[in-house]
Amino acid sequence: MAEDKKKKGDAPAEAAAKKPVLDEAEVAAKRAARAAKKSGKGGAAQLAAAEEVKGEKPGPARLRVRFDKEIAPVLQQELGLKNKLQVPRLKKITLNMGLGEATSNPKILDSAVEQMRTIAGQAPVVTQAKKSIATFKLREGQKIGCMVTLRNERMYEFFDRLVTLALPRVRDFKGVSPKAFDGRGNYSLGIKEQIIFPEINFDRVEKIKGLNVSIVTTARSDDQGRALLKSLGMPFRS
Repeated sequence: MAEDKKKKGDAPAEAAAKKPVLDEAEVAAKRAARAAKKSGKGGAAQLAAAEEVKGEKPGPARLRVRFDKEIAPVLQQELGLKNKLQVPRLKKITLNMGLGEATSNPKILDSAVEQMRTIAGQAPVVTQAKKSIATFKLREGQKIGCMVTLRNERMYEFFDRLVTLALPRVRDFKGVSPKAFDGRGNYSLGIKEQIIFPEINFDRVEKIKGLNVSIVTTARSDDQGRALLKSLGMPFRS
């Protein structure tokens, strides 16, 4: 009888011992992913939240791997460069959203910050006015927009989503201008509607907002920068 009671008493303990114990980081990452999914955030923000909690670096972006293996050698031959280190590359991408209405309606800035976080997969920085302008009822230090700078893997992931998913969703899209370079191989692109990004939930958008995309490269001229972006899939108008 004593042995039977002992066996019955050990059953729950054995079952608990067989149950896998999750790491605290894994539990926190799953909670962050569930919270991002419930809040309506896109895949980029959901993945970034989980990686931030777990403290892990994202793996190599698909476009970066393709550039290193396929695009860079072809681009080097096309531009007639002797050293592969001379091949132009992406340096950083800056997203900037200016909100003039934030002076009279500060709440609109909160939705802009949340949407920018969803698009970029990274927390944006709130920008402030550098000087007061009485004509626009603007005071120095007043919050008027938000911006985010992407580098490395997130930069390549955003560029990949921009040229393959977002730009083709523009109404009557015929390509982007090939002349919007600054003379040093850097390119600027204006987007009129943030809803072209599939991560944005259209039902939760209160107002259509535009944003500026600045692509900084290591190119030494506009021709090199144009060749770089074209090889990465930027749909220039002919």
